Parts: sequence; structure tokens; C-alpha cells
Amino acid sequence: MRNVGVREISRRTGFSPATVSNALNNKRGVNKDTAETIRRMAKELGYERSEQLDHIRFVLARKTGKVLDEGTFHPGVIEGVERVAAQLKLQTTFTTVELANREAAARQAYEITHDQSNGIVLLGTEMAEEDYVLFRDSLAPLVVVDGWSDRLFFESIVTQNENSAFRAVTYLAEHGHREIGYIAGDYRIKNFPLRERGYRRAMREAGIPIDPKWRIEVGTTVNSSYDSMKAWLATNPQLPTAFFVENDIMALGCMRAIAERGIRIPDDVSMVGFDDLPYASICNPPLTTARIPNREMGEIAVRRLIDQISEPRDYTCVTHLSTSFVERQSVKWL
Repeated sequence: MRNVGVREISRRTGFSPATVSNALNNKRGVNKDTAETIRRMAKELGYERSEQLDHIRFVLARKTGKVLDEGTFHPGVIEGVERVAAQLKLQTTFTTVELANREAAARQAYEITHDQSNGIVLLGTEMAEEDYVLFRDSLAPLVVVDGWSDRLFFESIVTQNENSAFRAVTYLAEHGHREIGYIAGDYRIKNFPLRERGYRRAMREAGIPIDPKWRIEVGTTVNSSYDSMKAWLATNPQLPTAFFVENDIMALGCMRAIAERGIRIPDDVSMVGFDDLPYASICNPPLTTARIPNREMGEIAVRRLIDQISEPRDYTCVTHLSTSFVERQSVKWL
């Protein structure tokens, strides 16, 4: 028996996935001839309707590990996934897809997406546009967390990257800072350019010129960001009064290098991060940052998977979750 799903029947018949699902579930609103055509095709293809999911599969799509390996963002997402899955009496399983090995990743993705017993929560943090093709024809319900495709339509749960960065940099401007640098990761995941766009918009709206000498690229791990910042400081540069950093991991490495140089935070330079990872509240000084609701992202993802089965529709949604701005001791009033 072939493992055939609603999307394949939709492709063969030309009717939308929602129409196909409604016909197979004998729901009202589907033309009699249309429903008959759909059911006939389903029978020919050996379709077997799944009434419910057996389990939730959390798929960590890993490209290089330069962002994922030291981050604590995805454990929070996993906690949210497991919480709602347990409420629904569903088990959660975990799979890592190594995207750097394209051939192996393609085989793995095919097996995952053609298992209709699972609902897939796909962590897209490190995924590039070309990686989403591997998951394009999923027969299983699928939701992307912390990632999105610009060319393909996936149900996605993401952070308001641009607006959150805009708010953080505006906060610095409101505290009197007119020299605000930008610390960027040298490995560019899709979130980072949006955060930089928010920075640039905030600077423009505050009437603050952007000085390219204060845009610093650093590694995306604690040690590599420390090394990068240490090398930059060794050139005895003029410092801005504040830095916005693309995430907290990089902020921690940079803060360590800055402190070793005898530069005081926030007395000599202020710092704002992004993520609110657990150590942000206990580093010295505690870091002002934007808190991502990662656990809630996982919870919403599972509910969206259930919706795809119980209430199929013709469209997908990209849901943007706002961040919470957390004020701590790393920013000084000027």
C-alpha cells in the first residue's frame, strides 16, 4: 500500500488540500461530483485516512551548529512542544537532520515527511532558503519554528525580529546614546538581517548617523565572539557609547573581552542583547535584552499541527510573536 496523503491527492485532482480533506471526511460544502472524483482518486492511490497523530516529531535542522550548538533557545521550544503534546497524550520524538550532508538530509527528510503518523515541528533557525525544498512535499502536517521560506508556503511561528531590534535601539537613543554600534554575527542566519534592519530604522528615525567603523562582525559562539572582539579592541579603536548585539551568545563573549580590556560596562560602553538566554540575568553586569517567548512558540506549533488535521485550509500563516524588553544593568543613562 502506498503512503499517500492529502497533498498528493490534491496535486493529482487539482482541488485544494482543504477541499480534498473535507471530501475525505464527508464534510458538507463539497460538490457531489467533486467529492466523488476525490474519493475515486484516493482509492486508486491507496489512500488510508489517519484520524489522529501518533506522536509529535521535533526536527532540529542543523546546518553548521554555529548558532544552535551553544544556544538555549531550542530547549525552551522543546519544553513547549512537550507540554502541549503531553496534554494531548502524544509522545514527542527527536530527530536531527544534518543539512550539510545534502544527500543524507534529503533521504532523512523524505522519511520524516512521508510518515503520516507524526506531526512535524521543524526548527528552522539555521535553515537557508534552499533547505526548505527538502520539506516541500510533506504528507505529514508540518510547522516551522524560528524560520520561514520566502518562496514556499509553510505554517511558521517566528519572532518579530525587526520591530524588536528597533525597540531595543530606540531604548538606547532614549537613554541619550548618539553613538550606537552594531555587533553582527559572521554567520548570517535569516533572523540577523532583519534585526539589523530594525537597528538601521531606529537610528534613522532617531536622527542618529550610522558610522560603519562601529559595525563589528564577530563569531557566533561565546569563544569565537570573544576572540573577534579581543582582536578588534587590540587595534585601540574609538568606542561608541553603546552596542546592540544580534544575540546574547555573542554579547557574552564580547562582554568578556571588553571587561578584560579594562573597559567598564555600562560606565564606558552600554550593551543590549537579544534572546534573554538564562545566563543574561546573572552575567556581570546583568544584560538588557529582548526576551523571545520560545516555550510559547513550541506550544503554538503543536496546536497548529492539530489544526491542520481538524480544520484544514487553503492557506498557511506566518505568525509573528512579539518579544518582551527586559531592562537590566548593562545600559547607562547619558
